Amino acid sequence: MIIRKIDSIRESDRTVDTPNWSSSRLLLKKDNMGFSFHETLVRAGTETKIWYKNHLEAVYCIEGIGEIEDLETGLKHQIVPGVMYALDKHERHILRGKTNMRMICVFNPPCIGTETHDKEGAYPLLEVENS
Repeated sequence: MIIRKIDSIRESDRTVDTPNWSSSRLLLKKDNMGFSFHETLVRAGTETKIWYKNHLEAVYCIEGIGEIEDLETGLKHQIVPGVMYALDKHERHILRGKTNMRMICVFNPPCIGTETHDKEGAYPLLEVENS
């Protein structure tokens, strides 16, 4: 059984912080669950182009207001608490934080913990280093 508290994760190497978002990764590849599980804060007033070409992602909003725009269709969807979206076809999209948004995210394949978006907006497939 794995038990972790978000407050201890936020102050550890399991949190990746960027100008647009901060992602606290509660479960990683090395936890052997087959997915990774993150709490992500999307900052108010930000716009992030994303293309998870190597991962599937499901996201559930628990706080804040924002918008996701599908760059292939041009459709925009409001994100508010209680809304889930799943990028089941590796959709290129823009995520906009109108207020600070707190999101719960699941990635498959799982992240190792250090990923940030590359120039295409993707997370690279990384391997866990031997420790």
